[in-house]
Amino acid sequence: MPDLGLPLLCPVCSGPLSPDRDGTAPRSLSCASGHSFDAARQGYFNFLVGKGTPFEPDSAAMVEARVNFLSRGHYDPLAEAVAAAVVPSLGEHPAVLDSGTGTGHYLRAVLDAAAATGRPVAALGLDISKFGLRRAARLNPEALNVVWDVWRPLPLADSSVDAVTVIFAPRNPAEFARVLRPGGRLVVVTPRRGHLAAIAALTGMLGIEESKEDRLGLAMAEYFDIQGSTAVDIPLQLSRQDAAHLALMGPAGHHLDRNSVEARLAAVAEPLAADARFQVSVFTLR
Repeated sequence: MPDLGLPLLCPVCSGPLSPDRDGTAPRSLSCASGHSFDAARQGYFNFLVGKGTPFEPDSAAMVEARVNFLSRGHYDPLAEAVAAAVVPSLGEHPAVLDSGTGTGHYLRAVLDAAAATGRPVAALGLDISKFGLRRAARLNPEALNVVWDVWRPLPLADSSVDAVTVIFAPRNPAEFARVLRPGGRLVVVTPRRGHLAAIAALTGMLGIEESKEDRLGLAMAEYFDIQGSTAVDIPLQLSRQDAAHLALMGPAGHHLDRNSVEARLAAVAEPLAADARFQVSVFTLR
């Protein structure tokens, strides 16, 4: 059951949202002005009203590839590093925003790590992909999972969460600063130069820009100070199927064709060796 200990705001009028329950799980969320949002059959809510968003959400095929790849445990060390960065920031009534939650994989690691310390967390997962949120709602039933565009004002009250996590997702520094509590943390994961270079060369994935890490610091500087960063390197030994899932689960999945990817990989000997290279950056409010 989602924990609604978070002060949610109506995306239409910014008034407080309250749950309408049928049994234990909230069936809808509504505000005093009469705006109401019903839960989808799969357990998530859709706050994108009117014209929706101009950005392209992850497709069902991209989400399926991501679930298949992550379920094999390849990126577990990264999930553990994210959880280790978040849990020390949790206060007496812990709350976390996972901005760009995708399938909820990394939020699951945070929730499990917090529970191991005896601190259940009120959590909100936001993403523009309903296909991702269907998976997230199944994986993290105790979180509230909502379709939302993170470039818009976040549907949360000021100073409402201990931590914001952003894993390979867009960053809205002003809004992250607004919803973080004093002493809270912003945890951002980005790929480093050389990330999956061997797989990219084989499949046509996009390379990593050399200035990506520098641009992250500049983008955050108005609202945040860097507390520290940790490099997470994961040597991978992949089957051809794993490599195809890896190529198709990220942004390249919008333009790569599965048949062409699999054809490129067909002649490659298994296992395929590659290095995943991540940066886990922790920011605090300026």
